[in-house]
Amino acid sequence: AVGVGWPADRIVARESDAMGKREKEALARVPLFSGLSSRHLKRLADSMQEVRYMEGASVVKEGQEGDSFYVIVQGEAKVEGPGGTAVNRLLPGDFFGEISLLDGGARTATVTTETPVTMLELKRTEFLRMVEEEPDVAVKLLSHTASLLRHAERSLAG
Repeated sequence: AVGVGWPADRIVARESDAMGKREKEALARVPLFSGLSSRHLKRLADSMQEVRYMEGASVVKEGQEGDSFYVIVQGEAKVEGPGGTAVNRLLPGDFFGEISLLDGGARTATVTTETPVTMLELKRTEFLRMVEEEPDVAVKLLSHTASLLRHAERSLAG
């Protein structure tokens, strides 16, 4: 069924029921979540829903407020930066939206499907609920973010 309020090219294939091993493994490969325990990964996976987009669908648009993180399960998508400049191509196992997941701010790029795509979506509200209820998750995420900042500073200094 097409989700209420969603474009016709976006279909919620499965609601937030207990997700399987595939979803948990996909999350474990995301650097932001790689330090989380198996229990925390399962909780995040259980909070995700599977969504499908037709070829040519805009999943996110640069400048729009973001509230979801995505992992591609099947299909391909393209990432475009300012002015429609090609930035990257996304394949199964790739992910996007982690910055908006953390801060709820504007999207930094546009992602458009190049084929029919199946993705796992994690809403920011579900993510924040877990962070509030599990402080050790927040500490691990802060540690990862600090590591990224440290790496960026070294790159700029070098």
